[in-house]
Amino acid sequence: MSTKAELLESIASTIADYRHGEIDAPDAAHVETWVNQFSEGVRLPMLEELDHVLKHTYINRTTVTKFLAGLIVQPKLTGDDPCAFWRNATFLKIQGGGNSQREMLALFDVPLKKHCGFGIKDCSDDGSTFIYLDDVVFTGNRVLKDVGAWIQTTAPAKAKGYIITIGLHRGGLPYAASKIKAAIAAAKKDVKLTWWCRGEIEDSRDMVNKSDVLRPRTLGDDPQVAAYAASLKYKPILRSQDSVGEHKFFSCEKGRALLEQEFLKAGVKIRGSCPHLNKYQRPLGNMVLETLGFGSTIVTFRNCPNNAPLALWAGDPWYPLFPRKTN
Repeated sequence: MSTKAELLESIASTIADYRHGEIDAPDAAHVETWVNQFSEGVRLPMLEELDHVLKHTYINRTTVTKFLAGLIVQPKLTGDDPCAFWRNATFLKIQGGGNSQREMLALFDVPLKKHCGFGIKDCSDDGSTFIYLDDVVFTGNRVLKDVGAWIQTTAPAKAKGYIITIGLHRGGLPYAASKIKAAIAAAKKDVKLTWWCRGEIEDSRDMVNKSDVLRPRTLGDDPQVAAYAASLKYKPILRSQDSVGEHKFFSCEKGRALLEQEFLKAGVKIRGSCPHLNKYQRPLGNMVLETLGFGSTIVTFRNCPNNAPLALWAGDPWYPLFPRKTN
C-alpha cells in the first residue's frame, strides 16, 4: 500500500500538464489541499482509487499529439494517399461554445505540416470531405448543435463528413446521431457522416452495470443526498451489481463505491454553497436530464469538462483539483 505522500506525488505527476502555462502546475500540496476537504477517514482510500482512475482517464498532451499524428497516416480513414486525403479535406471551425475545436486543430496542424509539408490553412475550402475535430464527446449535445447548424446552413448539397474525437461516451451517440440524421433529411441534403474515435466510454442507461462512469449502487445515508434525489423528477438509476466498468477505470468495487459516495455527498454540498452553479450542474456532473449527474472521470490536459463531478472542478468556496476555464 502506498503512503499518502506517495499518492499525492503520483496524482500530481499524472496531472502535471493540466492547463500548462495558464495556471500553476499542480503539485502534491495542491492535491492535499483538495483531498483535505473530505472526511479524514476517507482521504487515503480516496487518493488510492483516484490515483488508479486518473492513470486511465487523464488525457495528457502527449497522448493527444500521438493520437493526432496517428490519424494522419490511418489507412482506414485516409486510404493509400494520406496527404492527398488531407489536402482535399475541409476542416470545420464551427464550434458554438468553448475553444476545444480551435485548440485541437492547432495541435493537428503540427504533425500535418511535418508529414505532408502543408497545414490546415492550405487544405481545401470547398471540398466534398469535411472534418469535425474535437477532443471528447460527452452528452453529444455540442456535436449535435454544431453539426446540425452547419447542415442547415453552409453544408453543401452532397458531402462526406468525419466526426473525429479522442473519446466518445456511448450514451449520447444514438440521440445525437438520430437528430443529425433528421437535420440532414429536413435540409434535403445528401451528407454521409462517419464517427471516428480512439476509444468509446460506456455510459448508456441500459448498460449501467458495465458503466465506465460514476453510477452509485446506493444513495447512502446522507440526508442531503436523499433530499436531492427526492427532488428529481425521476428516480435515480443505480447500479445493481459490483463492477469496475468495461475499461477497468476503477480498481475494485470498494474503491469505486467510495469515490461515488464521496463525490455524490460533496457535489450535493457544493450545489448548496457555490452561488454560480446552474440547475444542470448536478453533483456528479453537468446533465440536462434530472439525474445524479453525468459522472465522467475523463479530464484532458487543456480543461476539465463540466460533465465531471463537481468535487473535481467547482470553485469558490470549494477548492478544485482541476480549476476549470468556462466557455
